[in-house]
Amino acid sequence: MTDTDVAWAALGGDPGLVPRISTVVREGVLSSRLPVREVARACVGACALAAAEWGARRAGLPDLPEVRVDDGVVATAFHSERHLRVDGREPVNFAPLSRFWRAADGWVRTHANYPHHRARLLGALGLAADASVETVAAALAERSAVEAEESVYAAGGLAVALRTPKEWAAHEQGRTVAVQPLVGRERLDKAPARPLAPLSGEPLLPAAGLRVLDLTRVIAGPVATRTLALLGADVLRIDSPRLPELPDQHADLDIGKRSAVLDLAAPADRRTFEELLAEADVVVTGYRPGALDGFGLAPEQLAERRPGLVVAQLSAWGAYGPWGGRRGFDSLVQVATGIAVTEGSVEQPGALPAQALDHGTGYLLAAAVLRSLTEQSEEGGSRVVRLALARTAAWLTDGAARDAGRAQTAYEGADPWLTETDSVLGRLRYALPPVRFAGGPVDWARPPGRWGQDPARWAQVPLGG
Repeated sequence: MTDTDVAWAALGGDPGLVPRISTVVREGVLSSRLPVREVARACVGACALAAAEWGARRAGLPDLPEVRVDDGVVATAFHSERHLRVDGREPVNFAPLSRFWRAADGWVRTHANYPHHRARLLGALGLAADASVETVAAALAERSAVEAEESVYAAGGLAVALRTPKEWAAHEQGRTVAVQPLVGRERLDKAPARPLAPLSGEPLLPAAGLRVLDLTRVIAGPVATRTLALLGADVLRIDSPRLPELPDQHADLDIGKRSAVLDLAAPADRRTFEELLAEADVVVTGYRPGALDGFGLAPEQLAERRPGLVVAQLSAWGAYGPWGGRRGFDSLVQVATGIAVTEGSVEQPGALPAQALDHGTGYLLAAAVLRSLTEQSEEGGSRVVRLALARTAAWLTDGAARDAGRAQTAYEGADPWLTETDSVLGRLRYALPPVRFAGGPVDWARPPGRWGQDPARWAQVPLGG
């Protein structure tokens, strides 16, 4: 069974459709000790197949459009944050305090790209707000890696001790993650199937008319929602005014979407959110498990207020086990799960060639939404899908033999899959989307606007016409 078969089976797809995927294999892309290229290809291929499946259903096509996965465009998209340029300026992807540090007995990795995470890290170490890299290094060198992990987490920050694959397999969270499905899928109720407006015209946009509330941050969730935007959905990202976004991250990840700010603790903004929910088809969340439940945003609560909704939940460690409520990012999951040791060593940890857990899980999340919509059109029911970066990591590291395929053509760099456009943010250079099928879109319909500056209302006609 190939990785594409594994991904498609996890989504509940018909195995007879997998042969509709053709692949352009390119040697040298996403090179690593682990099968990153194969998993990346599988995630994108499954997403494109799910889009083609639902698009064919809505358009009444007699045959499913052929899906084409090219390693070149996949690799370029998995590096989208690195390829971004705004008026020629190269983005800053990691802040100075987001890095590996020597601990008293090994290594620890921190994540402090956001100001509030930096403040919590420094607070946990008892350091001043303007502490230098050297000062932080000295403080962490006096602690064990696990002690640093626990103290920073207790302060609301982000730090993870380096573990070997064997140590993660013995860890309670590692054992819990390993037995979970790659894609958690659940039907919540018996809500009737929603009628689908027929599709026509070119390109074929399977998600045209779909209304998506995007409550995600950082890479994986936004990759999923920008993919739904590519496919024609009206994606409205909602952020808290107390959690501003990093400008370069917004420019890369919010292409094709609109962005608004709502304070769900404020009565007027909460009413606006409920009005949006009343007409939404999909809600995608990317906060740590339980963080949104106090606002009535648990899947069961959402489906009760909006029967027939598809809820997609993303987390770093999964909504289970002792780390189920913890925050996390791709770089930290690589360190905890043993990937950093596999790609380097205990003495000198390494990293994957891209933030592949983020990007791969993002495409799987979009695929899970599309497959849920396909199933719902046949059977009805509100749906919830759940994915976790740590579970994607378990798939990547499971040790199964992979058929890497034989290179069919040369890879001569990312240029064929980069393009430029003008925007209110400046002249953008960005990576083209890798999700491709015959007759489908090859680029987003609109560039990103200014973060938080769009009105909090829907722009498109609803899914049912």
